[in-house]
Amino acid sequence: QVLLVEHGGGLVQAGGSLRLSCTASGMSFSDYAMGWFRQAPGKEREWVASINRSGGISQHAYAVKGRFTISRDNAKNEVYLQMASLKPEDTAVYYCAADQQYPLPTPDYWGQGTQVTVSS
Repeated sequence: QVLLVEHGGGLVQAGGSLRLSCTASGMSFSDYAMGWFRQAPGKEREWVASINRSGGISQHAYAVKGRFTISRDNAKNEVYLQMASLKPEDTAVYYCAADQQYPLPTPDYWGQGTQVTVSS
């Protein structure tokens, strides 16, 4: 059974930082591209960032480019999202996802999500 478990969400003031992590199990982690998505209240889920299998290539959504950085550690079966200069509009549930294709056109697996709340 494949499991993706996110950690690191919480409440932070605008301008602050958070680091999300996602631990994968039940899968050959290095065979999957990984990514982060988010869903704000009343809005559709949106893509945030993707990283390829080796970690050598990544992409970030325009809304977070320069503030968020995705990375991975294949030895630990983990993917990370370092978030800085957070804004209230970054408030959302953040989901980790895995896809055999980069940059995650149709994820095969999803985590349960972790809440990030940015106060103004």
